[in-house]
Amino acid sequence: MGQMENMALFVRIVEAGGIGKAAAQLDIAKSAVSRRLVELEQQLDTQLLSRTTRQSHLTDAGRIYYQKALTILNDVAELNAQTSGISTNIEGTLRLTAPLSFGLTHLAPILDEFSQLHDNLCIDIDFSDRHVDLVEEGYELAIRISDLKDSTLKAKRLTAIRHCLCASPEYLKQYGQPKNLAQLGQHRLLQYTQNGHNKLHIKDPQHKQHQLDVSARMKANNGDFLKMSAINGQGIVALPLFIVHQAIASGELVAILTDHQLPNLHAYAVYPQTRFLSHRCRLLIDFISDKFAQKPLWHDLKSNIENSENGENGH
Repeated sequence: MGQMENMALFVRIVEAGGIGKAAAQLDIAKSAVSRRLVELEQQLDTQLLSRTTRQSHLTDAGRIYYQKALTILNDVAELNAQTSGISTNIEGTLRLTAPLSFGLTHLAPILDEFSQLHDNLCIDIDFSDRHVDLVEEGYELAIRISDLKDSTLKAKRLTAIRHCLCASPEYLKQYGQPKNLAQLGQHRLLQYTQNGHNKLHIKDPQHKQHQLDVSARMKANNGDFLKMSAINGQGIVALPLFIVHQAIASGELVAILTDHQLPNLHAYAVYPQTRFLSHRCRLLIDFISDKFAQKPLWHDLKSNIENSENGENGH
């Protein structure tokens, strides 16, 4: 291995939190990682990592080398990307994570198309709604739906994510359709628990912000489950349009309080700012971004409601 490869390996060791974790992420033997680290230290004639049987720490020289290595690797990655131009010959393994419902329904077809364009590329995907530590777990990329407050990450905005309140026609027939927030607070609510909030943030038609205490009769960390619960008449739910738009268009769900506004989020392509971005990762981010550049059908709540009123099934 050359010094550049060993430099990249050293960065991975630091970001992973040790030789063992780096070896696991790269799926190579721990002894091989240790040997290459020693080789790099011998080339530099200095110790980069102070190692004991239980833990390791960067030396002063190691901290300097790590920061400089990041700059060099980023510059090389950028140079390779620019030099490659329109080249699409990419290979290796690209590890990414994405939300379960959004990933399976709207991202999977894009990833499938990208994979078919690049026969030599292996895509390793974790579909999960949990918060994944990209550096700790060795992922190059995450697709996240959030307001993205984490300043340790770089991100590219992909598309807006609108939300709405909805319930089944059967539920509304039995319990009545709320006309205002006071009436909404008296209804059976279903709660998405992954965001950790017990309040429903919503703006009224006069754009005044309200916080409605949520005392949910059912909670879950998956939007598709909550959608099915709402369709089965369990209560009113606030969910992204990308999950419920077809059910609204088909009449299985009815959008309510449409003159009120729930917080808008965005889908982002996220990657660690301390890690150089591979050419394959850049290509995938651009590919996904291009696909979402055209306004998705599930963005338009009004058209989904009109489809429902016109008797269209929306599928």
